Amino acid sequence: MTCTVLVGGGWGDEGKGKCITYLCYNDKPSIIARAGVGPNAGHSVEFRGDKYGLRLTPSGFFHEDARLLIGAGVLVDPEVFLHEMEYLSKYSVAERTGVDYRCAIIERKHKEQDQSSSYLSKKIGSTGTGCGPANADRVMRTAKLAREVSELEDFLTDVPLEVNEALDEGEDVFVEGSQGFGLSLYYGTYPYVTSKDTTASTAAADVGIGPTRVDEVIAVFKSYITRVGEGPFPTEISQEEAEELGLEEYGTVTGRRRRIGLFDMEMARESCMINGATQIAVTCVDRLYPQCERVREYSDLSAEVKRFIEEIESETGVPVTIISTGPSLEDTIDLRDELL
Repeated sequence: MTCTVLVGGGWGDEGKGKCITYLCYNDKPSIIARAGVGPNAGHSVEFRGDKYGLRLTPSGFFHEDARLLIGAGVLVDPEVFLHEMEYLSKYSVAERTGVDYRCAIIERKHKEQDQSSSYLSKKIGSTGTGCGPANADRVMRTAKLAREVSELEDFLTDVPLEVNEALDEGEDVFVEGSQGFGLSLYYGTYPYVTSKDTTASTAAADVGIGPTRVDEVIAVFKSYITRVGEGPFPTEISQEEAEELGLEEYGTVTGRRRRIGLFDMEMARESCMINGATQIAVTCVDRLYPQCERVREYSDLSAEVKRFIEEIESETGVPVTIISTGPSLEDTIDLRDELL
């Protein structure tokens, strides 16, 4: 039995979708549970030549024997959720997905409040998906819950009960967080943050798992760092510099161009400490070091990349176990066996 929590180490957009795809395809957990804020975060998934953009469904959906769950701490927009059930119908996702009956609901009024607030939309750079106002209503105890929405009736379940029973029976559980450490309401670059904490502890609580049941925490970092929206960015480079490096990206949910920066070692240290990371995944190595594109053995990486990986391990005190060198599942160096 292993309970693994995966979280973003930066400001989101770290390549969590690729890591989740790889890990769930190879490890085949019995349950894949979605934690995090809600549909304001998008995970990009590429599997067998097809690309998917997801906002609520767990990114490991393609593992067709897995039960897919959305924890009580996640905000649910019924329109987004039901669209994804249809969008992923070829994987029979609707038959395998459960929504905790305690999830708070994003209503149309929340999206309108989010989009009409000049403070949220312009100063903070909110995605406009209604998450902040919905979480505010949750705190004020006025939010509608999933158990009150008839369209969700067939999906309702008790996620903590399912997850803990699976662990009791010796099954593997994978918890996927969303967004990233730098957007945590508590530990991020306040006020330019999201509307709740985004660390591994909260991801576990989102799905009803106590801290003593978590075995591994994987923090995902991109080989460079990006940010969508406003807020401090100590290692940011100009868009012109980014283009010279071939680094041009756009947000999965907002479509906004991402700001680009160099790897932030100080942020990585703090992220690993507060998340209690036991492993690190480094993604998009091929984007920063094109000579390493599609490399699948650590020994074949360039000396420059090896020094970069070793520096991350030295500065954080956490082993790098997953290195992504391309978009395909096969473009992954997996060093987890070396921890055994």
